[in-house]
Amino acid sequence: MHHDRLKHLEKIVSRSQYRFVDIGKALKEIRDSHLYKLVLYETFESYGRARWDMGRSQIYRLISAYNVVKNLSPNGDILPVNEAQVRPLVQLGPLEQRKVWKEFIDSGMEITAPNIKKFISERNKPAVNKPIDLTEQISPDYMRAVEEMLSQVRVAQQEHWQTTSRQAALLWNRVLRETILSKEINNEHR
Repeated sequence: MHHDRLKHLEKIVSRSQYRFVDIGKALKEIRDSHLYKLVLYETFESYGRARWDMGRSQIYRLISAYNVVKNLSPNGDILPVNEAQVRPLVQLGPLEQRKVWKEFIDSGMEITAPNIKKFISERNKPAVNKPIDLTEQISPDYMRAVEEMLSQVRVAQQEHWQTTSRQAALLWNRVLRETILSKEINNEHR
């Protein structure tokens, strides 16, 4: 008995799950066609507030959700089922929305608003650039020379640049950098 009731209620939910898309589509047409003026409202926002008790942000979220679902629908049968699931996709362009949605579906994650949001934020996180450890590629002679140079720089700093000016040190730093980056030096050692 309870099982039948559950099936019946789930069927109602299933039929209504895309209601937000229908509402967004209708609101978009009312806005774009200025149909709200037929009932004597000067602005679409005032129409939405008075007729549907919806604020501007809620109305535009529903319209945006409709646009996203419409954009995703050619990609397959699996679509977001509520406006909250669509919200993280709104910030993306149409091509990116389809690409990200396909990647999300392929990931096998459960389709929930928090999962979609997490997937997009993880996907868009900039890769942390960890410094590459090249110490094993540096010869011991070169390392000794660098350590000696750093030692001289530290001495000059401690003396407040009295014997070697800071500008001279910066000049030599630039000369070293240019020398290291120079193709001519690299070609001589090949």
